[in-house]
Amino acid sequence: MDKKVIRAGIIGSGFAARFHYEALQRVFSAKVEIVGVYSVSADELREYTDTRGLKAFHSLEDLISQSDILHVCTPPVTHEPIVIQALKQNRHVIVEKPFTGYFGDGSEGFSGDTFSREKGLEETLQSLSRMLEVEKESEGVIMYAENWVYAPAIQKEREVLEKTGAQIIWMHGEESHSGSHSLAYGQWKFSGGGSMIGKGCHPLSAAIYLKHVEGRVRNGKAIRPKTITARTHAITRMPGYQDEGNLRTTYKDIEDFAMLHVVFEDGTIADVFASELVLGGVHNWIEVNTSNHRTICNIHPNNAMQAYTPSEHYFKDVYVVEKTETKQGWSSMSPDEAWFAGYQHEMDAFYRSAAFGEPVESNSSLAADVIATIYAGYVSSERKGAEVPITIL
Repeated sequence: MDKKVIRAGIIGSGFAARFHYEALQRVFSAKVEIVGVYSVSADELREYTDTRGLKAFHSLEDLISQSDILHVCTPPVTHEPIVIQALKQNRHVIVEKPFTGYFGDGSEGFSGDTFSREKGLEETLQSLSRMLEVEKESEGVIMYAENWVYAPAIQKEREVLEKTGAQIIWMHGEESHSGSHSLAYGQWKFSGGGSMIGKGCHPLSAAIYLKHVEGRVRNGKAIRPKTITARTHAITRMPGYQDEGNLRTTYKDIEDFAMLHVVFEDGTIADVFASELVLGGVHNWIEVNTSNHRTICNIHPNNAMQAYTPSEHYFKDVYVVEKTETKQGWSSMSPDEAWFAGYQHEMDAFYRSAAFGEPVESNSSLAADVIATIYAGYVSSERKGAEVPITIL
């Protein structure tokens, strides 16, 4: 049977655009036709398109008009206007995380260290509301590109919850490593925050998603986050920090550690840690404790494959795992890192939705819950950990 052709446009030419392209090579539910790529960086755009044999667009409007679905792989400060422009033309949008946020007042002297977190929360909620309102009026759908939702371990836990009818009592999880790929990361005006949003959005999304699933199974309605208590710290910016060159230390006005305690509508809880302070590769996991089972989802690292070498020069041309400092000794080598992280699964799910109208698991409702929770968390941190209510849109 012939597969439906879905025309894809990629917006951006950096790290996220590269792994989106790789994931599209594994979409099997529809035939993907990549019509082209748009980027504000002429040099990056030329390199990206030449390497992959793709057409370079120099007008975002033209790319949107020729596409059925747009991949928004740009810094989060640009997400809202691009998403709204695409939705107004009834196009689907796959939006990278973080979904949106507060990126300052545009002034030369703006600092992420000193602005009012309440103002940041207010502006973020307005951004979310604008995007959700345009989606309601559009034939297009927002697809929140949170790969943790589609990681095989998380989707297996979704199946377990659906078949056991369990109540999730407590979850705790973490995403940490030694520093971001992105050169823009480290300045609030580009990234909308530090570890809490840049790293914490992943395990937080998984936790909120699983409560959405539980609620739909048990009561026909998602269970939403209600309050948050949070703390943030800028450890590598402390005057007394001892820099031995192993952690990235170029952060200007963001935190490099965050701790979140979320209480849901039903009184159950989740704890999330996020940081730039962890050596030895990416540390991505979440544990789910329920009324009838306990699940530990190890995304990175996991023991699917372990390798040892007495000297890393033997592995000079071997990719082992993201962000490891050395290949010498034992390594948790990932045989297919993107598969475990859920990248190909999320893309196939999004294109299945575009082709057949199936509901999106990682949708705008989840994206809004995550971002509203994070910015309420920044208010809590400013108040030294006081409990703050979460606005549900």
